[in-house]
Amino acid sequence: MSEMTDIYCGLDGFELCEFATLSSNSKGRVRNEDGDYCDIRTPFMRDRDRIIHSKSFRRLMHKTQCFLSPEGDHYRTRLTHTLEVSQISRTIARALHLNEDLTEAIALGHDLGHTPFGHAGERELDKLCPDGFQHNVQSLRVVDVIEREGMGLNLTYEVRDGILCHTGENDAFTPEGQIIKLADRIAYINHDIDDAVRAGVLSANDIPFGLRAVLGDTHSKRIDTMVKSIIRATNKNFKNGICKVAMEANMYDSTMALRKFLFDNVYFNPVAKSEETKACDMINKMYEYFCIHTDKIPFEYRKNLEIGDSVERTVCDYIACMTDRFAVQTFQNLFIPKKWAIL
Repeated sequence: MSEMTDIYCGLDGFELCEFATLSSNSKGRVRNEDGDYCDIRTPFMRDRDRIIHSKSFRRLMHKTQCFLSPEGDHYRTRLTHTLEVSQISRTIARALHLNEDLTEAIALGHDLGHTPFGHAGERELDKLCPDGFQHNVQSLRVVDVIEREGMGLNLTYEVRDGILCHTGENDAFTPEGQIIKLADRIAYINHDIDDAVRAGVLSANDIPFGLRAVLGDTHSKRIDTMVKSIIRATNKNFKNGICKVAMEANMYDSTMALRKFLFDNVYFNPVAKSEETKACDMINKMYEYFCIHTDKIPFEYRKNLEIGDSVERTVCDYIACMTDRFAVQTFQNLFIPKKWAIL
């Protein structure tokens, strides 16, 4: 039997549009997998499953999204953020008749390389590593060379490109990948507001009235407004023969203004981020330690030294893959004296 092709057989029974990315037209995988096919899943569906079953995906549940070590069960983690990006991006893809399976795979893999302690951890590793550190580049590194004991997940080129381009200046070459960049922003802007209100850092009325008037005054209204704006603007592009996922200009400007409001009032809020200095100090000390004591790095990371990776990059790999709690535990084991008793 041949490998499954892109067929939509859901409740709506719609077909993919002319701009959708077909798995049958994929640029393929890094390594050829001739003879290794599935007769019920497309290559993009298989990529999604490889990501979900990876160790890196499971670790997302214990990595900070916005607030470091919050007390309470309802704050977002990196995993719940990823699931919200997946839900938003799938909604957009379905409305535009794009390939929902490809969109989902990229969404689920886009943050696999994120550090412990959120963007504070990312900024610290970026300062420490001579080659710099960006979580989107690290996410690609995770799926290419770290997962499966160094074999990588061997994902399709389209998924890998979408993961790499979900943030930064470059756009993904597929419309499905372009969705993720916008869905990621929609997700974190809105759930970070929700978490900030829950934490008492903001009140709903602190959001400028003009932005509430344009985007909506509740979590669900804002997401609905932003998603529908993308669908309208992209459909207009498609009708004009332009394969470009976009948001309407006025909505995009308001969305970015709301993002700036978050940076000014939440992301760099001294109360909300009071513990980040300690987290960065821990990363700094562990980085220095492992650069000297490479024998203490687990073999699954250390073996990349044998294929030419620098010590600094190998240490970044190890620290970036840590969860918040594992990073704290590792720091304690390395630098905090253990209790002892004289018998």
